[in-house]
Amino acid sequence: MRWEEVLSIVDCHAEGEVGKVIVAGMGQVPGETMFDKKLYLERHRDDIRKRVLFEPRGAAWHNANVILPSNNPMADMGFVIMESTEYPAMSGSNTICVATVLLETGILPMQEPVTDLTLEAPAGLIRVRCECRDGKVTSVKLVNQPAFCYHLDAQVEVPGLGTITIDVAFGGMTIAIVDGTTIGFDISPSEARELCEVGVRIKAAAAEQLAVSYPGNPDMPGITMTQITAPLHREDGQLVSRNTCIVSPGRCDRSPCGAGTSARLAVMHAKGQIQPCVFIHHSITGSRFLCGIDGLANVGPYPAVIPSVAGQAWITGLTQSGLDPTDPYPTGFTLSDTWLNAI
Repeated sequence: MRWEEVLSIVDCHAEGEVGKVIVAGMGQVPGETMFDKKLYLERHRDDIRKRVLFEPRGAAWHNANVILPSNNPMADMGFVIMESTEYPAMSGSNTICVATVLLETGILPMQEPVTDLTLEAPAGLIRVRCECRDGKVTSVKLVNQPAFCYHLDAQVEVPGLGTITIDVAFGGMTIAIVDGTTIGFDISPSEARELCEVGVRIKAAAAEQLAVSYPGNPDMPGITMTQITAPLHREDGQLVSRNTCIVSPGRCDRSPCGAGTSARLAVMHAKGQIQPCVFIHHSITGSRFLCGIDGLANVGPYPAVIPSVAGQAWITGLTQSGLDPTDPYPTGFTLSDTWLNAI
């Protein structure tokens, strides 16, 4: 084989959402913080994201993470998240994959029954508590960076839907949130394709019509995702709901989405819909996160919550990805049959 730039990858999923973890082969990535490193990869080495996530090596529903040493003395390790069209500042499912891979592969030592880690994401430091048994990480609870609301009950004109009411909140990504019952959805698997088509339209309309600007960081992206929710209800004293986040360029998150859950917790708190209790958030596939609010904060002028999200990940494979210099698709390709808005 005449491979160049061989990457060692651990295949993993968190509650159904694929989060590959690149554990070796990246070399040095400049930058003082993980946000700096994110910007460097985005601006100078985006070929790696495309190579790993685009066809013929990846798929529309794949994500990847790059494990990198952190310069922060409080962090055990750092990571940069790569998705189909962007580099999010934070992702719950990807964090759960990263923590699981770090411990189960021995990159960081596992202590049973609990291993506490601090990871540096582009969004900042993320505290992680991993429950471990017989060499397996059985649960990962992460405490996210503060989540907050930009807009509550905003009116947006969406082609094919007319005027709809949405909330816009940041939970690691900036997300337009809409009650699915108001646009005719139950969040069932049979609706997945239509949910994607509608979600893409809502995201585009919200991004065009509603201004957002992350306090103190102009490089933080604006609205890049839509979350479509089912009603809140109680089961055995616990608050329960279902959702799906439409990830660009147009597919359903297979997990309950950690960034989406964090954003929804901020909205629920702002509207007085959640008291101190466990919030069980289900995905369109039936998987779930156990969630809550660990505290309150402020982000610039915005009141914020400190969300916690817990779930589990499973390693599914170990691969090496190389690039043959004669391969006609070094950075892959996308087709609109599976990539709703082909890039």
